[in-house]
Amino acid sequence: QVQLVESGGGLVRPGASLGLSCVASTSLDIHNMGWYRQAPGKQREVVAVVLHDGTINYAASVRGRFTASRDKDKKTLSLHMNSLKSEDTAVYFCNAMAGNTPLLYWGQGTQVTVSS
Repeated sequence: QVQLVESGGGLVRPGASLGLSCVASTSLDIHNMGWYRQAPGKQREVVAVVLHDGTINYAASVRGRFTASRDKDKKTLSLHMNSLKSEDTAVYFCNAMAGNTPLLYWGQGTQVTVSS
């Protein structure tokens, strides 16, 4: 089992920056970790995925503004968001693929609201 706890969400103005963190509690080997988001009335979409080899893939909508990073030893995943826009408003979820027969685990999410 993997427990994922996100933190760092909040209400910010357009153009501001915000950081999110995700901490994984598990004895399993974690392969990939990622950030996803879901805006009201929309499907959950990928934001950034950090692969086991350290490769990071970003959604086109956040590339150049968001930076994901992972600490394998501490089993944490971070997301630093710059130049936030109203369309970045969503619940942000952390996920992790872990175990010998990899399964996907999700956190409960943290709300990010960008509004003036």
